Amino acid sequence: MGEVIVAAHREAFDLLLGRRTYDIWSGYWPKAGKSPLADSLNAATKYVATHRPDSLGWGPVKDLGPDIVDGVHRIKEKDGPDLIVWGSPTLTPVLLEHGLADEVLLLVYPVLLGTGKRFFSDGAPPRELALAGTKAGPRASSSAPTGPAGRCGPAPSTGRCKPRSTRDFLASATSPNHRH
Repeated sequence: MGEVIVAAHREAFDLLLGRRTYDIWSGYWPKAGKSPLADSLNAATKYVATHRPDSLGWGPVKDLGPDIVDGVHRIKEKDGPDLIVWGSPTLTPVLLEHGLADEVLLLVYPVLLGTGKRFFSDGAPPRELALAGTKAGPRASSSAPTGPAGRCGPAPSTGRCKPRSTRDFLASATSPNHRH
């Protein structure tokens, strides 16, 4: 699945992160050795859902403001690179609820935990997604790019679902070259 992750980060992108993910990544990626992935993550503008914007040090960085939904709408209204969200159990359900995630890429590993934090709360409404394809990896993991049913059109060159603007790695991601 490494190639799926690297491929998603080849083109210019910005990151949309929850505060916990931002804090974890800011402790690692700025100190990581040079690599295409590290370089692209460090160069990306990070948009962070936080109540403590003054403490954001790993940049370039901007906070989403007090209303996450309005903040994401503001970003998506402007031209710019795709937005990629990485598995935020707080941010992802908000994006899905408000129709702000255009593609969801599920990275699935065959491990049953039985207990632990659920990705979606018990009150999360069901969502219909259109499966765009799957790919098995060497450790029986698979990726399943999906999008809201009826909102993805096939890309002429690949026949796969052509994202429109925000990809969510579950762990989120977006359209080619533009946010809208």
